[in-house]
This record gives sequence, structure tokens and C-alpha cells, in this order.
Amino acid sequence: MENEIVDIDLLIKKVLSYNPDADIELLKKAHLFSNEAHGAQKRIGGAPYIEHPLSVASILADMKMDVATIAAGLLHDTIEDTETTVKDIKDHFGKEIAFLVEGLTKLSKMEFMTKEEVQAENFRKMLLAMAEDLRVILIKFADRLHNMHTLQNLPENKQQSIASETLEIYAPIANRLGIGWLRTELEDMSFKVIMPDLYNELVRKVAKRKEEQEAYLKEVTAIVNSKLKEEGIPGKVSWRIKHYYGIYQKMQKQEIPFEQVHDVLGLRIITDTKANCYAILGLIHSLWAPVPGRFKDYIGVPKSNMYQSLHTTIIGPKGERVEFQIRTTEMSMIAEHGIASHWRYKEKGRVDEKSDRYISWLRELIQAQRELSDAKDFVEAVKGEVVPEVIYAFTPTGEIKEMPVGSTPVDFAYSIHSQVGNRCVGAKINGRIVPLKFVLRNGDTVEIITSPTQGPRRDWLKFVVTQRAKSRIKQWIKAEEYKQSIELGLKLLEGELRRHDLSQSVLKSEEMQQVLKFFNIPSLEDLYASIGRGKVSAHQIANKLLPEKPVEEAPVPKVIKPQKDHKGITIKGVDNVLYHTAKCCFPIPGDTLIGFVTKGRGVTIHRKTCPNLDRLALDNARLVDVEWKSEGDATSPVRLLIEAVDKPGILASLSAQISSVNINISNATVNSTEDKKSHITFILEVKDRSQLSGLIQKIAQLEGVLKVIR
Repeated sequence: MENEIVDIDLLIKKVLSYNPDADIELLKKAHLFSNEAHGAQKRIGGAPYIEHPLSVASILADMKMDVATIAAGLLHDTIEDTETTVKDIKDHFGKEIAFLVEGLTKLSKMEFMTKEEVQAENFRKMLLAMAEDLRVILIKFADRLHNMHTLQNLPENKQQSIASETLEIYAPIANRLGIGWLRTELEDMSFKVIMPDLYNELVRKVAKRKEEQEAYLKEVTAIVNSKLKEEGIPGKVSWRIKHYYGIYQKMQKQEIPFEQVHDVLGLRIITDTKANCYAILGLIHSLWAPVPGRFKDYIGVPKSNMYQSLHTTIIGPKGERVEFQIRTTEMSMIAEHGIASHWRYKEKGRVDEKSDRYISWLRELIQAQRELSDAKDFVEAVKGEVVPEVIYAFTPTGEIKEMPVGSTPVDFAYSIHSQVGNRCVGAKINGRIVPLKFVLRNGDTVEIITSPTQGPRRDWLKFVVTQRAKSRIKQWIKAEEYKQSIELGLKLLEGELRRHDLSQSVLKSEEMQQVLKFFNIPSLEDLYASIGRGKVSAHQIANKLLPEKPVEEAPVPKVIKPQKDHKGITIKGVDNVLYHTAKCCFPIPGDTLIGFVTKGRGVTIHRKTCPNLDRLALDNARLVDVEWKSEGDATSPVRLLIEAVDKPGILASLSAQISSVNINISNATVNSTEDKKSHITFILEVKDRSQLSGLIQKIAQLEGVLKVIR
């Protein structure tokens, strides 16, 4: 494929070889359109640009794809690299082909902060299109494969970047979709670019091993063929060479040198039925002793990419280890072509039931992407979902669940159902109770214990590994925090309305609708949540609901007059003097006080520790002694500044703690810093200093609280 020169006639010949009824005129039209659109454009290597879409279309024809997919392959770069628009493609080739081409077109007209964000958003767009029509990713695979073949024309840093992306993202997705030949080809080509010296060394060693073992494998093949004939079991025996990146991975994982990799060369036996697969397995084990722990039954328990085969390693003649893979013809086709095998000879095919099994993981991711607003997080989540390392665990009824390595009972619970995960309180592994962060092993039977009163815990996010579990836990926490924010916001707003003698009915008034419109908040619930989260203050909302004052009126300061049988302040030597408490230090009962005579406003009461007194003390004649008069049920405002770790739910936790000691919150504001800290200011109504001290101690002990300052 690498050196093949493709023209439209060769492409048509390929398509007709497997689809004699193909719409050839559509392919000719797409080729002509693409050729004219790209015009005199050339690839970096100097070749006419049209060679690239032709090569992509040819790879798709090798995969025996339908005509619409091949036409889209011919057109896949037209929107991005020429003056062509999506409407042009739709007008000339219809909605189906336009959708495929648009799904592959990069978001070149959008502005992003970094190059990585551009790549991540493009990738997200492609995966969303892939979920609707899998042919989008198959065209992208063909595009990437041809680009890998022509990588030598690019600068070295660009080669490294494309090869790394291919190895980290595209090869694992090809594997997850079961396209074995494509995965191995992409992996080996990337490996060659990223680690050329190691790649070339493995090529030499594999060639030498093949030369040394060729005669030996012929001998083993002859014995197997003879035995198959004797038993009357159909079977075709062939050799296979493990691909180079697969060998490298095994060396890395097991920390062994090349010389200790025993399955570099192996034998593959293709037969007609599943029953004969097991019959051949028995036959091989009757000839040679199997290596314990080296038998895998992927027919009884297929991989998530539908791969099926029996794997066994035996001690063959002369004590040499030989690996056998045994499968049917159909299993072999699925192992090589995966999801692509379901698209052969189809026209206008969409995701059918069989194909959908390949991408259930993608549907989960797309459902979860609402929680992953950052495209880079989404790409990382995709990488986590396409990692091939898995274990198999069982439900108590014997249902098999394929789970990523490192999964816990919580991951298992969410794989059954969201509600099972949300209500999970414990787990039994093989009948024994284990912690929820216990790491599952291959073959474990997992029983989940649930409770209707349980909800997900934030610390679960520290040990779950599946995207489904992570997204469901985050959704629950977000919903709970939203509810808490609504409760807190409503409480704050109702308190503020009472302070201004406004009726609760104002919440359902036309004026309130105007307030929502002013702050661009869609509903009352969202307003309460915004107040609860500190995004907008109850004071701001109440001010908007108050009747407008004439411009000439000056704001009247809040003046408290001491009343009989009510807690107040006594100013020594003076009676019935107007006073108000200072907003700089918010004095409360129990504090040592000092008064400052203010012209026209009576006496301002400060705490003796107030830093502003240094300035006021210059005029001693205006300082007066004051003291709290009597203790009653009245409260005084006090300001509390809290520094905490900036994390969801911190405001709700603090508010719950304050409410638990019967202290009213009259206002709350939140500011976040760049170093992930929250500065939260509460105005509280407290009885005295003793009550406030008790609250400060409790708040200081809350998880995430760094500092509490009055």
C-alpha cells in the first residue's frame, strides 16, 4: 500500500472487485470535484495533492467500504483546504456524504488559547460525529495511515508529534474497534519514528529468530497437520510473527530482554466451527504439555472489541515453547477487521446493533462529556477508555463484566447501573467483605451491597478508574451541591427581604422577573443557587426590588437607639445618644468597646482592638467609654473571613456548619484566587463573643478550611 500509485481507474477496479453494483459515476464525480477543488495544490513532498485523497479512498476500498465512504475519502480535505463549503458538498453529493466530510473537517475558524486546545477540540468533534456514524473514524484511520506512510517529508519534530498522537490515540481506538491489522500497522510505524534505534534492533533480532526457528516451526506444523488429518478435523496451520511494538510492550511490561519473549513466532490454526476450535485445543494438549497459566479462552469470554480465539502455549519438541492461536474463519475476519467487517457491501449504513457493541464505551464518554467542558480532559478520558488492559469479573448470577485493570467495587457497581453505584455502601469479593477501594482481580465474583439512604462520596473520585463511575459521581455531587446552594440562597434572600420589610410574595412578582432578566439568570432556582454560591449577593437582589429613591436623597446611616429591656450599649455619662456600630470591626457582646463621637451621626462604636482606632486616637477628646448594657435574645452582626481550598461544596459545608449552631447568615460573598483558594466572607448575626468563638473553632476543623479570621 505504501508505494502504490493510485489513480481513479485503479480505485474503481478495486471497488468493483467486491461490489459489482457500486455507483461508479458517484466516485468519478467525487474525484473530479476533489481534483478541481485542490487545483494546483501540492503535498509537502512535492506530489500533486490529489494523490492523498486518492490514496485514502484506496485504503477504504481495501477495507471493502461502501461507495459513500470512499467518495467522502476523496472529498475529506476539500472543506478544510479549499474554498469549498459544507453546503457545496451537500448540494453536489447529498447530506450523507456532507456529514462524513464535515465530521472530519478541523475547527480551523475557531479561536483557542493553545495549539493543544485546537487539537483536543478537533478530536472531540470527530468523536461526536463518529458516535453518529462510525464511518467518520474509518475515513480518519485511512487518512492517518497514508499520512504515516508519507511522514518522512515532514520536519522531525512534526514527525514525532504525529507519531505520538497516533500511538496514544488512534492505534488504541483501532484496537478498541477490533481492527487488528490497522492497530499493528499504526503502532509499528509510530514505534519506528519515535524509537528508531530500538525498532531497528528488534527488526534484526526478529529476522534472526525467524531464520533460526523456521525449520523448527515447519517440523511442528507437519506434526499438527498430520494429527488433524488423522482425527478428520479441518484446519489450516500458518505462522505469525508478533508485531514489533507488541514485542516491545511485552519486554517493558514484564521487564525482560528480547531473548525471554517466547511468542515472537507462533502458529495460528483456522478451522470451521467453535466446537472444532476446542477439539484442536485438546489435540494439541494431547501432543505436548501446556504451560500452566498460559491458556486464555477468548471464545467463551470475548474481548470488548469482539476478538475471539483460544490461546495456549505448549512445551514443544526439544523443550521449546510455542504459542498457538486457534479460531474459526469468521473469528479471524473479525480479529483483523473488527467493526469494519460489518460495513462491507453496505450502502447508507448507520450504527446497527452489532456495531453498537463496539462503541458502547464511546456513548458513555459522550454522555459524560457534559462534565468535561475542557476538551483536553475529554481526550484524556478517551485515552483511559481505550487502554487494552482489562480483567474479567462476575456478578453473583454469573454475568461477566469486562473492567479496566485497577477497577474497584464502585466501578463494578456503576457498570451494572447508575443507581447501584449511587447506593453502594459495601461489597463482597468471593464472599468476603472488602473495602470499596479494593482493586478487583481477574475472575473475582463481586456482590454489591446497597442502601436506599446512601449517596456517592467525593473521596470515591480518588480511586475509581472508569469514566462511567467518575461522571456519575460528579453528576450526583453537582446535583447535591446545587440543591444545597438553592437552600442557602433562598435563606439568605428571605433574610435580606425581611430586613427591608419586603413581603415574600415579591419573589413571584413582575419586578422579580425584571431582576432575573437584569442579572441574566433563567429561573428563581438558578437565582437562589447563584446567591448560595456567592456569585450574586442577596443584598444586590433586594436593592433591585426596593422602590427607587430620589437622587437628591443622601443614604441614611443605620442608627440603633437603645431601648428598654433590649440589649444595647451604654455610653458612660450620657443618655439617649444616637449611636451605630462600626462596619470596620463589627463589635459584638463580650468585646471591649470604645466610642468615637462623629459629627452629625452620634457615636460610632468600635472594638478596642480595631486597627482604625490608631487613626481616631489622635483626637482623644472625641473618644468616649462605652459598654454593653444587658444580655437578651438580640443579635449583632459580625464579619468572618474564611480562607479555604477552592473546591465544589465548600460554601455549602460552611453554611451547614453555621446553621447547625443556630446562627443566621445575613450575607455571603466568595472570591476565588489563581492558586485554587477561596476567600469567603460571611456577615453573621451572633448573640455574643462566646457563641462566635465556638463557631470559629468548629469551622477551623472542617476539611479544606485553611484560615478563619474575624
